[in-house]
Amino acid sequence: MDQQLEKIRHSLSHLLAMAVLEIRPQAILGIGPTIDNGFYYDFDLDQPLTDADLPHLQKSMKKMAGRGLTFARINATPEEAARRSAGQIYKLELIADLKKSKQPITYYQSGEFSDLCAGPHVSNTKEINTDAFKLTRLAGAYWRGSEKNKMLQRIYGLSFSSREELNAHLALQELAKKNDHRKLGQELDLFTFSDLVGKGLPLLTPKGTIIRHELERYTVDEEKKWGYQHVITPPLAKTELYKISGHYPYYKDTMYPAMNVDDDELILRPMTCPHHFMLYKDKPHSYRELPLRMAEISPQFRYEKSGELTGMMRVRLFCLADAHIFCTPEQAEKEVSQVLKLIDKVNQTLGFKKGKDYFYRLSLGDRGNTEKYYQDAPAWEFAENLLRRVLKKAKAPNYEAPGEAAFYGPKIDVQMKRLNGQEDTAFTVQYDFIMPKRFDMKYTDNKGREQQPVVIHRSSIGAFERTMAFLIEHYAGALPVWLSPVQVKILTVGKAHRIYGKKLLLQLLDAGIRAELDAENETVGFKIRQTEKLKIPYALVIGDKELNGRPLAVRQRGQSAIKKVAVKKFIAQVLKQIVDKKG
Repeated sequence: MDQQLEKIRHSLSHLLAMAVLEIRPQAILGIGPTIDNGFYYDFDLDQPLTDADLPHLQKSMKKMAGRGLTFARINATPEEAARRSAGQIYKLELIADLKKSKQPITYYQSGEFSDLCAGPHVSNTKEINTDAFKLTRLAGAYWRGSEKNKMLQRIYGLSFSSREELNAHLALQELAKKNDHRKLGQELDLFTFSDLVGKGLPLLTPKGTIIRHELERYTVDEEKKWGYQHVITPPLAKTELYKISGHYPYYKDTMYPAMNVDDDELILRPMTCPHHFMLYKDKPHSYRELPLRMAEISPQFRYEKSGELTGMMRVRLFCLADAHIFCTPEQAEKEVSQVLKLIDKVNQTLGFKKGKDYFYRLSLGDRGNTEKYYQDAPAWEFAENLLRRVLKKAKAPNYEAPGEAAFYGPKIDVQMKRLNGQEDTAFTVQYDFIMPKRFDMKYTDNKGREQQPVVIHRSSIGAFERTMAFLIEHYAGALPVWLSPVQVKILTVGKAHRIYGKKLLLQLLDAGIRAELDAENETVGFKIRQTEKLKIPYALVIGDKELNGRPLAVRQRGQSAIKKVAVKKFIAQVLKQIVDKKG
């Protein structure tokens, strides 16, 4: 990030705190860091702010910036800091943490306001372009992200180097809001949620289920072509299984509570790998069988915090196209390379472009973090270098992220970029040198000796719920023909055309095309508008000419012109689009 812009954003968060204190003098301050594209500040308020307060706060911030305030750094002892932040319970908690970890305690003074902060800041507020920032929204946020703590009120702001950049970002945000999968999912009748069913548990409608089934069929068929064997394992297991794998201590806070059934303690699975390990261990294996690629369409359960649930993007029950490759260490590099090729093939089919819509993140382990990461430095070095080589050979757009690895090995994360600029992990490819040891997995080499395999964890399409969300937003709801719940809509002009409309409907259905008939007593214009609203790829208008054997009047989604196409030719064209997964 531009260092000057980072200073501006940090300084704006302080001006925001000052502006809030002007109208809420009793406010208790939380934190005010910089984030991608801007900043925020959290407040504990007796009288919450409303959206109507944002313009006033922004105006106050601009006035303060115009006064040319300076930011002076002040070093403080824990005792001095406690006096400075008297009554500010959240700051006092942070000061106690800094004291415990023996980190420096610093404040920044601007005018009469000082705030516990590590910086950096501008030297003078006149360095801030006041036309290039905007307060955007209010939100709730638990102190330190824990639901056990009090919820504070958060104010978000955007900040850029120029007004043009700000306006461009705001325009993109409006487009992202318009294409938000939660909004489109409701409008297109694809999924819903029920408080009685539970938070983060999506209910797919018949139309949404069609999309899901098409994605599942494509994934299974494609994976079989790439040498994967599909299996089915239970969606729960003994807690002991996850204690052996090591997942339990790392992920227990995001697992559902254990259930006592008969003499067993069972838990809903948050991942599938230990189940696949049990299948592998069920019988002895020879080097001749490796690599063994085991795949599953696998329901998994994660207890995500309610504040982090986001439509279909982040849910508590999801279905993952999961797989584990058991191979020799010598085979691992080629297998990871093949996985990336499969991922590229799947993304290409879905319409996502590498380098534009998605890219790769090499997530590395932190050798100094003995609590989070398994201690085997040579194994980490080998695995990380292997993944680097694969990415380099594939000429894949990527960047490195220290400390983002799984506890059992480094990984390549496939990062999807959304319209709002947000980056989400779609799925991962993980090199695992730990689980084979913990589960004592073996294979016999060409000399009859027992050896330990390497495991590569991977997903080809990710969680179907999240992939559906990506697709809905990427296409603004106008999904390709093969994924569209309704591919063709037949629109009759009047009562005399209904019988032919029903006959044509049966022809399309028999050919394997998802079609519907609208024979209601409405105008053709109204029916066309409804078809466009539902983003159906094709509309066929049936009037007197079509009744008398003339070619179909075909209206394609997004086009105003009507094309004349014979019935057989139209059916062939649509079927080709479905088979080719185009259009």
